Amino acid sequence: MNGSLFQQALLDGEYGPHFFAYYYKQWNPYTMAYHQHNSTEIMYLISGSCVVDVRQSADAEERFRLKRGELIMLDANVPHRLIVEEGAACRMLNVEFGFTAYAGAAPSIRSLASEEADLETLLQEPFSSLVLSDPEEVFHVLKSLVLELDRHGIDGDGQGGGHGGMMIPLLFSELLLRLSRLRREQLQASQQPSQLYVRRAIEFLHQNYDRSIQVKEVAAEVNLHPGYLHRIFRGHTGRTLTDYLNMLRMEKARMLLGQSEIPVAEIADYVGISSRQYFHLLFKKYARCTPVEYRNSVERFSWADNQPEPEER
Repeated sequence: MNGSLFQQALLDGEYGPHFFAYYYKQWNPYTMAYHQHNSTEIMYLISGSCVVDVRQSADAEERFRLKRGELIMLDANVPHRLIVEEGAACRMLNVEFGFTAYAGAAPSIRSLASEEADLETLLQEPFSSLVLSDPEEVFHVLKSLVLELDRHGIDGDGQGGGHGGMMIPLLFSELLLRLSRLRREQLQASQQPSQLYVRRAIEFLHQNYDRSIQVKEVAAEVNLHPGYLHRIFRGHTGRTLTDYLNMLRMEKARMLLGQSEIPVAEIADYVGISSRQYFHLLFKKYARCTPVEYRNSVERFSWADNQPEPEER
């Protein structure tokens, strides 16, 4: 079969990845001739900037300017070229892949799409090219995939030879899922831009709940005025930033109390609360019991039944 993402066979049969090429490349000023290949290509910009021209038809061309942390995905047999302009340079990671009949233990593309609506949607909405901004989720998977392919080589079927086992198809599955979710988030953000800011704020809270955080710090992270972020965050989540952060911290505290041997007196520090007395009061407010009582009766406690209403701010 050809290397396009958009084939009904991928949703009807059992197929997995077939890798044609994967490489890092440092580009200095250069203009590439138009070319195409029978594979899907991902061009990920690690650093610098570049231009990618895509020929949609004989008389229609689209130009994309890429910067660090962006990628372009090109469907099979789409003419395109890379241009690195004078005074610029860039470093890229490229992966070219198609599909082949698959009978391995890892999920086939059809199985993944049947469980993940975002992937099914991606495979059913054809495009010749797609530019995505990546919060480094895709890059980490791409790096791991290329490293695994390097370790095991490519066999005659292009699926990773030697003793590659399940790692290569599993990493490819994760790659498809992350790309499809980024695509969905991109479409949502284009329809409602504030949703993107809220998502980034939530990601920041999930990565920094273990230390002291102020609203102005979150706002600076997402490049918004604190008052505006407060308003749109509440509009999307039904909670204030402070209430969301407290709820997140108490969920983490519940997990640590119920599933770890960390002393109760130290849990507050693990969830970014410097005062043990305040942690005790906050946990009791959210859980309707003290941290010690929760640890002693975790099997009889129903967290979902005891959540408070969002605070007014």
